[in-house]
Amino acid sequence: MIKKTQELAMHDKDTGSSEIQIALLTEKIEVLSKHIKQFKKDKHSSVGLLKAVNKRKKLLDYLKRNKMDSYKNVLSKLNLRK
Repeated sequence: MIKKTQELAMHDKDTGSSEIQIALLTEKIEVLSKHIKQFKKDKHSSVGLLKAVNKRKKLLDYLKRNKMDSYKNVLSKLNLRK
């Protein structure tokens, strides 16, 4: 996933752009999903997963409203939607 964040970065030290934040949240969501499948009773991690999903959704909505080209690029690079 680190490779995908480098592809989406606007410059070498880019850590705050919406595209990078979405990529990092996607990685976190994948890790938490695997964890929750293994430990079904871990409610704290499931709350963290919900927060990460909601934050990613808000960032994707922001990109869709303001930077449609970047939005489509992020979706295709991270394989989020068809």
